[in-house]
This record gives sequence, C-alpha cells and structure tokens, in this order.
Amino acid sequence: MADIARLNEVIEPEANALGFELVRVKMMPSEAGDGGQALQIMAEDPATGQLIIDQCAALSRRVSEKIDELEEQGEVLVEGAYHLEVSSPGIDRPLTREKDFANWAGHEARIVMVKGFDGRRTYKGLLKGIDGDMVTIEDNKAGEVALDRNQFHSAKLVLTDELIAATQPLDASGADELVEEEKADD
Repeated sequence: MADIARLNEVIEPEANALGFELVRVKMMPSEAGDGGQALQIMAEDPATGQLIIDQCAALSRRVSEKIDELEEQGEVLVEGAYHLEVSSPGIDRPLTREKDFANWAGHEARIVMVKGFDGRRTYKGLLKGIDGDMVTIEDNKAGEVALDRNQFHSAKLVLTDELIAATQPLDASGADELVEEEKADD
C-alpha cells in the first residue's frame, strides 16, 4: 500500500513549482481492468481552477521524473506496478482542502462519511461553509448539520445548473482547430 501522506510530500512541491495547486492524490484500482493500480493526481491552475492537457502533461513528466529519482535512491513510493493519471478536478470536483469548502459554499455537495461514523453515512444538500474542521451542510433530509471533516470518506460538488453558471468557462484552446469529417454511408 502506498503512503499517501509521503506521496503528497513529494508531489506537492512539483505541482507548486509549475504554479499549480494540488487538489488530491489518491491510489485507486486501474481502469484498465488488469488488477493494477493508478496513482491519481488532481491539480489546478489557481488562475483558472483547471488544468489543460499541456499542463497535465507537464505535471505528469515532472512527477514521473521525481518518483524515478527517489526510486533510484532506494525509496519505493508505490509497491508494485501502477500507472500515473494527472487530471484537472472538473466541475463536480472533489472537496479536499479547507478552502474548497469555503470557496464552494452555496453550492450543492455530496458528503460520504467513513464506515462506523455515528449517524447517517451520506449527506447531500447545500454546502454552508467550514469552521475549523466542522463542515456545515443543509442536508435535503436531515436539515442543517455540522460534520467533522476528519470523518469524511469523500466529499464533492454535485453538478447543477447553478454550479455550471458559477464555474469559469473551460479553456477552449485548440477547439477552433478541430475538423469535422463526414462519415461515408455504408
């Protein structure tokens, strides 16, 4: 199993050196269905709240080089085979940092608590904000509740028309270079 805290220590300076902020580092099963694992890195350019493809590629190269360097020195950051996935957090982004809960207050969120949490496991409703480690949400069923962020399994924004309207437009670089091809009738 990978040490996520150590991976964060290694990856965050690499993202920061490129002018990006780290949103999340997570190990997850590979989508290739090969039983392998993926090291998922989500980061954003603070100016846009997203990464475009060239930025993802730059971060991927930088992190790969750093991990290779550390492995050559004898430090194994991830046991076994894995592949690296670098992406933008997207509109329905995960909420991982204190500032995410503050910046996205007023939008709908879905929070899933860890197993064994005393109470309901899933909350969905209007995110009200954060005070210390306590996140307040106006849950659609339970009303206003304050939840300890340390007990979160996951938290993310819910895609709504309001969220789309509030989100900066995605970068359309290269969109004017797309060429539509007509498909021949068979």
